[in-house]
Amino acid sequence: MSFLSKLKSLGGATALAKWKSLVRRITQHSHTLQELTDAQLTKKSLALKFEARGGTPLESLLIEAFALVRESARRTISMQHYDVQLLGGIAMFHRSIAVMQTGEGKTLTATLPIYLNALRGQGSHLATANDYLAARDAELMAPVYQRLGLSVGVITNEANRVQRFNAYQCDVTYTTAKEIGFDFLKDRLIMRQLEYAGISQIPSMVNAKAHAELQIVQRGLNYILVDEADSILIDEARTPLIVSSVPDEVAQAAIALYDWAADVSPKFIIENHYRVDPDNNQVNLTAAGRRQVRVLPHPAILKQTPIMDIYEQVEQAIYVNENYISDRHYVIRDGEVVIVDEFTGRLAEGRKWRAGIHQAIEAREKLKVSVETGESARITLQDLFLKYDSLSGMTGTAAKSESELESIYDVNVVNVPTNRPPRRIQLPTRVFGNDQEKWQSIADEIQTMHQTGRPVLIGTRSIDKSEILSKILNHRKVTHEVLNARHLEREAEIVASAGEVGRVTVATNMAGRGTDIKLTKAALAIGGLHVICSELHESARIDRQLIGRCGRQGDPGSFRQYLSLEDDILDNGIGERAARRLRNYQAAPPKTLKRFAPVFHKAQAKIQHNHFKSRKMLLFHESRRQEMQREMGQDPYLDTAGS
Repeated sequence: MSFLSKLKSLGGATALAKWKSLVRRITQHSHTLQELTDAQLTKKSLALKFEARGGTPLESLLIEAFALVRESARRTISMQHYDVQLLGGIAMFHRSIAVMQTGEGKTLTATLPIYLNALRGQGSHLATANDYLAARDAELMAPVYQRLGLSVGVITNEANRVQRFNAYQCDVTYTTAKEIGFDFLKDRLIMRQLEYAGISQIPSMVNAKAHAELQIVQRGLNYILVDEADSILIDEARTPLIVSSVPDEVAQAAIALYDWAADVSPKFIIENHYRVDPDNNQVNLTAAGRRQVRVLPHPAILKQTPIMDIYEQVEQAIYVNENYISDRHYVIRDGEVVIVDEFTGRLAEGRKWRAGIHQAIEAREKLKVSVETGESARITLQDLFLKYDSLSGMTGTAAKSESELESIYDVNVVNVPTNRPPRRIQLPTRVFGNDQEKWQSIADEIQTMHQTGRPVLIGTRSIDKSEILSKILNHRKVTHEVLNARHLEREAEIVASAGEVGRVTVATNMAGRGTDIKLTKAALAIGGLHVICSELHESARIDRQLIGRCGRQGDPGSFRQYLSLEDDILDNGIGERAARRLRNYQAAPPKTLKRFAPVFHKAQAKIQHNHFKSRKMLLFHESRRQEMQREMGQDPYLDTAGS
């Protein structure tokens, strides 16, 4: 019987009671370790490693292993695990997602199951949200592992094949899900290349430089702990990782068609030349629209292009105009379209939209249209994580995603209590008829809080909206910092000072995720951090992440939600027609508008449900595709069309 099945049969409360008794034993044992010298502590750990590699079940080593990590952290980085962190570590060892509130020390907690699973010598991976956090956490926690005789590696986007090989050979490896996935796919491609070349033995790392491009870097998928598990396992799971293959010849006519369609698309009028299917948001040309396509002047290079292809490209150009907004969905940087991740607010370096969407945006922005690539290999994050022998995670906001995480990943979701009682105060939600009134009211509240000296953090959904608020604050002469994808080089600096008296920070939803906002004593004395949520996100977890920035570790804090009848979530959640009807009440008094607050949350719930269905469908289709390829004797992760 799996642990998850056992936990369900026993009941979560029973399991937690058992784990709490383990916490007491770990704490008692760690006290006895304080009498040892550093060398003796290392020797204890090496003895434990010998037992694990000799086949001793890891569960029987848990108490001593966790006690060793606790004592090592106390000595090396002057941090000692709280009881609730020990509880979170136990939960994660038992294939669980530990839900720990923001500020409860997840980075330190992770060292416990990571160390225990590393004892077998088969690799213990921690996947976090981005390169910065991977490098930071590895550097911060490396002394804890090294004192216990374990090696630590880190993989970021800049790492070459030799560096990746060395990092995966370490006992503990910090990286991102994206890097693990791409390394998995590239290893598969290299294995196929070696097979075709008739090479039965993989080149060794003795001559690493000569064979770097043919080196298999991973050594199997043993254990992974996923940081920010809700974001990575759920939100990002819809996007497959793809290793692309560039065609030998670029179709100049296709590029010319992208450019031409982008130029003429503004001439097409909704309902007259095209209609939008409300169910799938698809653009369809009407008879009048198709006639317009035929009569408009075409470049000579398009003479051989089928008219149906031209119709489709015009529809796509119109679709892009309707759905993709600069400084919200993407930014232009160094002459390229760079996607802004909708869930993290960060730039998604190297990613491109598929099915010609990226090229259509490039054409609209008058940039050089990039070559549309084919696929050499692909894998979804869902499939990647399910390939690990053991999986766990931690987050501050996964409790309401419990059923999805359980059904897809066969993990349990365990709510870990806070170390100190929370003191976060929720102020009444405010609803406005239009965006202008909402932004001005937000600015009023910022000024009021600013006058008291309380630090204020304002969360916005997109870059353009963070800059709208910034302009209003500049006009009112309110000193503030802006943290969005345009200012990431100053992220650590901005977040580090956001808890000081008088600080005002306007941020997109990536605001310091994984980085603590540390309040000064003076800021704590006047009420702590105040958080303003400027609108609902499509995922309630992102709202909870933002709210979780205040009231951490028993600190005082408060938050308020602002809503407007012009918020995007209404159009996306209840439909444009229903949203337009609701906007008939824009001039209604505040008491009437406040009654509409539940509608926003219903819209959010519907969007979340649609995303859940889409992820389930993605998993189903990926499973069927892989099954068919296996039946044909093909590698399910590689494209065999051109092989």
